[in-house]
Amino acid sequence: MSEPSQAESRKLSRRSLITTGLAATAGALGLGAAARFAQSYGLIPPDHAGIYGLGETLTYASQRLLTRHSLAREFLRSQISKPPFRNEMPPLNDAYKRLQAGGFADWKLSVNGMVAQPASFSLDQLKSFPSHSQITMLQCEEGWSYIAEWIGVPLSRILESVGIHPQARYVVYTSIDPEWWESIDMADAMHPQTFLAYGMNGGELPLGNGGPLRLRVPRQLGYKSVKFVTQLTVTDSMKKFGKGLGSASPEGGYAWYAGI
Repeated sequence: MSEPSQAESRKLSRRSLITTGLAATAGALGLGAAARFAQSYGLIPPDHAGIYGLGETLTYASQRLLTRHSLAREFLRSQISKPPFRNEMPPLNDAYKRLQAGGFADWKLSVNGMVAQPASFSLDQLKSFPSHSQITMLQCEEGWSYIAEWIGVPLSRILESVGIHPQARYVVYTSIDPEWWESIDMADAMHPQTFLAYGMNGGELPLGNGGPLRLRVPRQLGYKSVKFVTQLTVTDSMKKFGKGLGSASPEGGYAWYAGI
């Protein structure tokens, strides 16, 4: 392995300094002071308020500083779960049933918000981008997990194609059931393992696993990998979405950032 360049060394040293400062502040002055320290570096999650807010802030800030470029573990093909687990789904609405009846030919993924060229992509258009695959584990907060091969296009390729604004901080993604929505920060949105998945284990993505399109965020717990995705919105603030907590998850008692 080659040694890091001077520029990389400076970044590592700065990151280590900030992380050490965050830990020292938490130990010496308490969580409140550590949260203010994290805020000075823009590392405050949308769900920073409330009884667990300080803990969420420290978790998010620490993991962002230490694991921004880390990769989720990838597995061998022989380790793929057989058969792949399918957890419960919400009732499919009429809009989904109509699209399903047409073989999803009219399925669209719209991309809007802080982008230079808002766009809409069919499944065929998404499949026209160079495809990638990964064999990663989906881990649920309820304790179960499974390994599968996911096939699709990195989210970063779609975002680059529409030209995201430099002020963008989050990507909100919404299911065909609008009550099911999540968001991630730009570090995860542009991460090479964050996929718009349309295939699984060599075939089309099954309905039970979110077909025809879901987002896969393998560095976070399973509830961040929303099924049946139809819309992406790029934004600099979560205040105008839902209750302003970043997604439906913290509104239901879960953490916005669910890093693993």
